[in-house]
Amino acid sequence: MSKLKPRERDAIVQALRAGVVPKLGLRHIQVGRVREIEELVKDMDRISDGGSAIRFIIGEYGSGKTFFMNLIRLVALEKGLVVMFADLAPDRRIHATGGQARGLYAEMARNLSTRTKPDGGALASVVERFVSQAHRDAEERDVPTGSVIRERLGHFEELTGGFEFAEVIRRYWEGHETGDDELKSAALRWLRGEFATRTDARKALGVRTIIDDASVYDHLKLMSAFVCEAGYKGLLVGLDEMVNLYKLTSSQARNGNYEQILRILNDVLQGSAENLGFLMGGTPEFLMNTRRGLYSYEALQSRLAENTFARDGLVDLSGPVVRLASLTPEDLFVLLANVRRIMQDDTDALPDAALEAFMAHCSDRIGEAYFRTPRNTVTAFVNLLSVLEQNPGVEWSDLIEKIEVSEDLGEDMTEVDESTDAHDPSDDDLISFKL
Repeated sequence: MSKLKPRERDAIVQALRAGVVPKLGLRHIQVGRVREIEELVKDMDRISDGGSAIRFIIGEYGSGKTFFMNLIRLVALEKGLVVMFADLAPDRRIHATGGQARGLYAEMARNLSTRTKPDGGALASVVERFVSQAHRDAEERDVPTGSVIRERLGHFEELTGGFEFAEVIRRYWEGHETGDDELKSAALRWLRGEFATRTDARKALGVRTIIDDASVYDHLKLMSAFVCEAGYKGLLVGLDEMVNLYKLTSSQARNGNYEQILRILNDVLQGSAENLGFLMGGTPEFLMNTRRGLYSYEALQSRLAENTFARDGLVDLSGPVVRLASLTPEDLFVLLANVRRIMQDDTDALPDAALEAFMAHCSDRIGEAYFRTPRNTVTAFVNLLSVLEQNPGVEWSDLIEKIEVSEDLGEDMTEVDESTDAHDPSDDDLISFKL
């Protein structure tokens, strides 16, 4: 295993203490789920080869969905893909009429990452790479750079929204050539979905459309084609916290989002999308609830139904749904040992007996949840090591019985009222219909 850098160590410790997933150094703490990772690595290869993939990563609160998705994100970056990741939220969803879908796209575009810029903000360097490659190509062929860019983006005009997309890239090149930073900035703002009105876009760039709620998925397809033209292998889109769709009070708003998911799923399964992959993370309720979850939409239920032969310990990882297998107590022991190695020197490291005593204490407090949904368990362990580090005279055996650890129940589900599906007037097109 590669040596742990101080920056990675700090990022891991701070994230684990807060109960969130670290952006750096995941390989130092990853345990278990080997088969699931192998299957997703095949997906990344399929995307690189011009195919497409979609996976719903399903697991309980605290079971490691976000960790798993971030791990696959790092695999995708290593394989030369561009990744766009974002969490859904009340003001960010896949389908909307009030700017929430554009908000989701803008967040993904801000988080766009490449291998050399893994922390996001890589859109400008992707566009710059495309432009510089076109410039080199033009010099070799002794033709104007503008004509090479037009040639490379010619097929975009056959795609929905492709003409304006290609025009914005050409405008970026103009700004690049003339030293007009304002024009380049406006082009990047358009690509990030930050223009709210067509008037502003026309004034700044001379284009008549913007990325709006209705065109988000079309622009993800355009972006996947564009990153390939820029020399990358494809695009991976990650959407976490999909349970926010489950929480929408309006059934019409939910169904609009589920229709959009169905459109993406059909495109991927029928081979209409190229060099494009999707990861969507959610809880079992988000998937299986027949009143509000994906299963409430019949067309999705039939496509996402589990393989009836995968029973009694038999596993099928070839379908769109990947249910994260629970960690075993042995896996959790290895995970705690990894955290110990990151936080402590070999000379004063906790003995294995301390790890076993800590796990026994957690088991007494919350039962099997301590290893099935390990987020709170790991946070408690990091807090224990921090106290020991800062108080050299204290014995671990004196602290373990005092540790408070609670089961991760996902309290944000308490606000969902399943007894009624409210109708949000802003989402109901038929509110004023009269006979």
